[in-house]
Amino acid sequence: MHWYLVHTKPRREQCALEHLERQGFSCYLPLLRTEKLRRASLDTCDEPLFPRYLFIELGLDLQARSWGPIRSTVGVSRLVTFGAVPAKVPEGLIDQLRLHEAQLRGQVVPLFQPGQRVRVTQGPFAGLEGVFQIAEGERRVLVLIEMLCKPVLLPLEPSALRKAG
Repeated sequence: MHWYLVHTKPRREQCALEHLERQGFSCYLPLLRTEKLRRASLDTCDEPLFPRYLFIELGLDLQARSWGPIRSTVGVSRLVTFGAVPAKVPEGLIDQLRLHEAQLRGQVVPLFQPGQRVRVTQGPFAGLEGVFQIAEGERRVLVLIEMLCKPVLLPLEPSALRKAG
């Protein structure tokens, strides 16, 4: 058995996973628990570690199972190939990913990291850039901005910030 890579349609990784598993395929979708802004509040959700990709395990004899059902599965865009040859995932990678995922279980990747540059998008300070300092609970964060040549800590709602690019 070898692992191969499936390219999914945008934001359809979970749908593709469910439909492939219903057809009897063994699949793996590594997930990461992250913070997201939704309706002006911070929520935690599971996001794919590799957006638009999931892994599928197939036997050595590729002719034993047709690739047609995989390609026509709901949520699947295509198989990742090099020319006409399906891209084989290096052995041990799936085990490493599963181990890493198990180690991170229960931990949440925050939306903003201390020291990260952010832009204020709402309120009287909209348009200013600052440095994210810390989250104070779920409803407030502290951002360091420069005002009148002095650093000032500004308490804001997380929804009033975006990553500066």
